Amino acid sequence: MGLALIAVSILIGCAALGTAFGFGMLGGKLLETSARQPELAPMLQGKMFLIAGLLDAVPMIGVGIAMYVLFVVAPTL
Repeated sequence: MGLALIAVSILIGCAALGTAFGFGMLGGKLLETSARQPELAPMLQGKMFLIAGLLDAVPMIGVGIAMYVLFVVAPTL
């Protein structure tokens, strides 16, 4: 049971950390490109929100797997 809890915490932590880095890079590149070419800002913003939605789906899958491990796999150990 103890190792399952450690695995779940590592999985959720890494998912959160990866998402934070992804959003930081995405926002930074959006600002950088918008400053370089302001006329493209509305188009880039729309694409950024699409990518942000896809980027946000990855840690939700990780949380789902972690909950599966915590509530289905770990109680049988």
